Amino acid sequence: MVRRPARVRTLWLLAALLVLAAIMVASVALGSRSVAWSDVWAALGGSDGTLEEAAATKRIPRTVLAVLVGASLGLAGGVMQGVTRNPLADPGVLGVNMGASLAVVTAVAFFGLTSPTGYIWVALAGAALSAAFVHTVGSLGRGGATPLKLALAGAATSAAFASLVTAVILPRNDVTGSFKLWQIGGVGGASFERIGQVLPFLLVGFAVCLLSARALNSLALGDELAAGLGERVALVRATAALGAVVLCGASTAIAGPIGFVGLVVPHACRLLVGVDHRWLLPFSALLGGSLLTAADVVGRVVARPAEIDVGIVTALIGGPFFIYIVRRQKVRAL
Repeated sequence: MVRRPARVRTLWLLAALLVLAAIMVASVALGSRSVAWSDVWAALGGSDGTLEEAAATKRIPRTVLAVLVGASLGLAGGVMQGVTRNPLADPGVLGVNMGASLAVVTAVAFFGLTSPTGYIWVALAGAALSAAFVHTVGSLGRGGATPLKLALAGAATSAAFASLVTAVILPRNDVTGSFKLWQIGGVGGASFERIGQVLPFLLVGFAVCLLSARALNSLALGDELAAGLGERVALVRATAALGAVVLCGASTAIAGPIGFVGLVVPHACRLLVGVDHRWLLPFSALLGGSLLTAADVVGRVVARPAEIDVGIVTALIGGPFFIYIVRRQKVRAL
């Protein structure tokens, strides 16, 4: 168990804030067209007179969306790992994000859903149903919901849902391009109007998850000891999981099924601030926002003048990390 003094945690928290601020500035400055620092500050001040200032102005909502989605996925991953006591738990690995994506694609293709707010509610329903399904399947057999069984059930469910999304999209040549978001995930085309529609859901999810931090510390000691400390274990799990599902569903509704952020970030944060969820969860949100925004910058820079969707970049980062965690868990089980 990793423990850190409060002074060390505070220093890491300040460092994370500075890193996030620097990455946000880089996100506004870098892209298919490089922008000078003077143009970045002009854009932040509301000016968009030159082409460079206009480019920077267009990137501001994209940067804000990347921070919000990354923070949501990082926080949701930390909560899921705490609720299940499963180091492999992640909104992407457990199929939650892809369940939300499948729900939105189905509603758009077969029921004519066009309302952005409708996207959010449908995505929330899909995320919740997918989470319940994966947990049920992973709980079957001897030993209950072990980390490896949950990971396998989630990976299989995610793959099946991804195939179904493709099956729904392929016959619809008229909207294949617009459905690209629901296959890979990305933050392009962001606007403050869209962010404003999803922001209330994200704030609710943030509040529920962060308020569950103390109870998650009790759950980490085991269900019996947590109950002895006065925690209502089933209620705590349901409430924290609900907050994580809201964050996953809302994030997927606006950015598609971006994976592995919720897996990588909490593990990195435990090395920096320890296992206390009162520090781990807010730090996971900060580092998640930094990671996704940095991945978006990388995707724009390495493929100029085109760009690589952020969902692909996070998969390249998170895939090897997932294999490492699985192998480490197998070694411990021997």
